Amino acid sequence: DDQHGTAIVSAAAVYNGLKIVDKSLEDVKLVVSGAGAASIACVDLLVSMGLSKDNVILCDSKGVIYEGRKEGMNEWKEKYVVQTNARTLDDAMMDSDIFMGLSGPGVLSAEAVKTMAKDPLVLAMSNPVPEIMPELAQEARPDAILATGRSDYPNQVNNVLCFPFIFRGALDCGATRINDEMKQACVKAIAELATKEPTEEVTKAYAGQTLKFGRDYLIPKPFDPRLIEEVPVAVVKAAMESGVATRPIEDLEAYRRKLHSYVSSSRIFMQPVIEKALTVPDAKIAFAEGENEDVLLALQSVVDEGIAKPYVIGRPNVIEQKLDELSLRIEVGKDIEVVDPLDCDNHEEYWRYYHDKVGRSGVSVEAAQSTLRSNSTVLAAVMTALGEVNGVICGKVGRFDHHLRDITTVLSNKPRPMTSSVCAVLLQDGPLFIADPFVNVNPSEDQLVVATQDCLDFIRKFGLEPKVALLSHSNFGTYDDEGAHKMKVAADRLRGFNPDLEIDGEMHAISAFNEQLRSSIYQNNHLTGRANLLIMPNMDAASIALGLSRSITNANMIGPYLNGLDKAAHILIPSVSARGIFNMAALTVEDSLTQRGGVQQSLLA
Repeated sequence: DDQHGTAIVSAAAVYNGLKIVDKSLEDVKLVVSGAGAASIACVDLLVSMGLSKDNVILCDSKGVIYEGRKEGMNEWKEKYVVQTNARTLDDAMMDSDIFMGLSGPGVLSAEAVKTMAKDPLVLAMSNPVPEIMPELAQEARPDAILATGRSDYPNQVNNVLCFPFIFRGALDCGATRINDEMKQACVKAIAELATKEPTEEVTKAYAGQTLKFGRDYLIPKPFDPRLIEEVPVAVVKAAMESGVATRPIEDLEAYRRKLHSYVSSSRIFMQPVIEKALTVPDAKIAFAEGENEDVLLALQSVVDEGIAKPYVIGRPNVIEQKLDELSLRIEVGKDIEVVDPLDCDNHEEYWRYYHDKVGRSGVSVEAAQSTLRSNSTVLAAVMTALGEVNGVICGKVGRFDHHLRDITTVLSNKPRPMTSSVCAVLLQDGPLFIADPFVNVNPSEDQLVVATQDCLDFIRKFGLEPKVALLSHSNFGTYDDEGAHKMKVAADRLRGFNPDLEIDGEMHAISAFNEQLRSSIYQNNHLTGRANLLIMPNMDAASIALGLSRSITNANMIGPYLNGLDKAAHILIPSVSARGIFNMAALTVEDSLTQRGGVQQSLLA
């Protein structure tokens, strides 16, 4: 770690630093302060990448390592002896392009930095006090690019960017050794990651810092979760190409997805849905809150993974500015389309469709036109209804019930649609689905039946078999009242529709999870093991259960997933992360494959 970890991460900083100043590794002059194992490893790696040995000057505590020097020499230093008149570090620094310090505090003077070539790279990596303090180096040479080993300055050369990820790749492919090709691949993977936009986790961890590739952001931050994905894949590929992999990995994309699942616990759960979403040709999704930063961060993943082409609603100039501030690579007109609500007057079909929906509810033509200009959720829903996009995602800003009202008005052809919601909580012992925490305040027996049937289809999207418990304050008949009766009869009806499924109720929550307790109360119940779908008697119970399960376990949530509309449409909760928005995008695209709206008619006919 001390040798090759330092070598790999510092080489990544050099690789990107030279890219910024438009210099070639083959042409630059390197001066190194320190000639121990780490220094030699750093130089060896850079030489393997193209640096000329003739352009390297090593210095130790006794000065320059020059040809003919006898004092303090060894076989490793002998590799880098040079013919030079320079005898001190200050002498060696003249016209150098890169300084690499792996020695001790304060050994490099500001005067020496002033003698370096144009746009020098100064990597002062001694800890905790570097060879020269960044402030002094910057004052001496404002054109210098600086890096240290400290976290309180930009460009921290931290070995954790490399380890243990290089071993993850080496072990997974059964590499017999870690060779130069694998180390070089690691260098380039780390360097490339810095050129990409930072993740939400990194942005939050380093709040207030500008994380955009450039002089102050040469290499990724240590907390970047993508390192576990990018570095091992590069290492495995290099190991296979160089012939040292005894267990070659044929499907690198599948391997990447497996690694990605370590980063996001929701990834492996979502994979069946993502795979199906990728089969939808030319999928398009309208995002109602196109100016929201979390939405924009999510769009980069949506585009990168080929889930859909986003149509974002908002002011074009604001969206362009935020894309730049967030250092996102997506381009308007190429990767995403921006829909300006103020242009709605040029789309007569929009307001005509909307007015046809609401005209008999006291909404005039002028009011319909105004709504489309001012309500992005309505606009996104109209685009979905007209088939311009596959589905709509809204809700990052504003009240859930308001968004539900707007999309239901546009996207349902039924006078009283039975919409409902369900969320998946990813617990350690498996996913738990909870319905209905967001839509029906006090659902009727019919609504419970339809909502549960819709939930069964949702659970099957993930390759799971539903086990359904309808919960109540009553535990298999311990109470005889309207609320308990509602859940009991709904369970009976559902078993009639689904004779091969495990469905029971009414019961307590503890009975749904504990088979032994459940059987001691009612031996002939229709469940085995632990229920994975909890149908709550009302929104209060569902919302409280959802909040408690997430808070106590710190589990990730998928959803809410909205059932009952004729088109794919989903409403986010304001606290959703960029990853959560990506998950909902995949669900929306997959949802557009399904013919919706038929459950209510078949169950209640």
